[in-house]
Amino acid sequence: MRAFLLFSVIAGTFAGAVPSFAADPSPDEIIRQFAAKEAEFRKARENYTYRQSVKMEELDPDGRVGGKWEITSDIIFGPNKQRVEKVVYAPMITLRNIGLTPQDEQDLRAVQPFVLTTDEVSKYDIQYAGKENADEIPCYTFNVKPKKMVKGERYFEGKIWVDDRDMQIVKTFGKGVGLVDAKTNQFPRFETYRQQIDGKYWFPVYTHADDTLNFQSMSQRIRMVVKYQNYKRFGAETTVTFGDEVPETKTPDTKKK
Repeated sequence: MRAFLLFSVIAGTFAGAVPSFAADPSPDEIIRQFAAKEAEFRKARENYTYRQSVKMEELDPDGRVGGKWEITSDIIFGPNKQRVEKVVYAPMITLRNIGLTPQDEQDLRAVQPFVLTTDEVSKYDIQYAGKENADEIPCYTFNVKPKKMVKGERYFEGKIWVDDRDMQIVKTFGKGVGLVDAKTNQFPRFETYRQQIDGKYWFPVYTHADDTLNFQSMSQRIRMVVKYQNYKRFGAETTVTFGDEVPETKTPDTKKK
């Protein structure tokens, strides 16, 4: 087959034909397309239930685990078909050196599973950084940072990988940023990976962070893993599962520090 195709190209060249190759869209067109797909994805994900598990650990200089915070929640639909977060596992928090803030919760919900839709593109400076594979998936990459930050809002700053075929974000690397006191508030760099669900949209399935937070008074290395599992479209019978099941230990909610 290869020999035939090569001969065909050579013959066409001699006949005066110039082989054509599809050119990549312009960066502006790529942004326009993936932002529109991201808007579709966000709306589609609102129709799925899933389980979210979070584990954050404080590590000493030798990498041993000290304090820990864990919580597992099912994102489901209540009787009135409204989205509900049901905590199914929340042991006692044993973090010693750091405390969780409202900004940490905002990042967990909206920044780490970063979505960049048409409505939000204008908030960011988006610079094309070239083509690069993400786990063997050919991607367009962009460096992203907020143009202007508003108090109380959280933003993503880092790099995104956009599938060059589906025009959807498949990976992000960066951190949450906002207007906070950097002396007492630090946020880890993280990587979030997506996977295709139901053959159409790329949903977040895994976030990982291993970083040292440098406060004014001390430094603390932390490790965090977030898993998004058991995606199931509301009203459908199919379930997509990633990783091991988390046992449904019914434990009362624990307030975050």
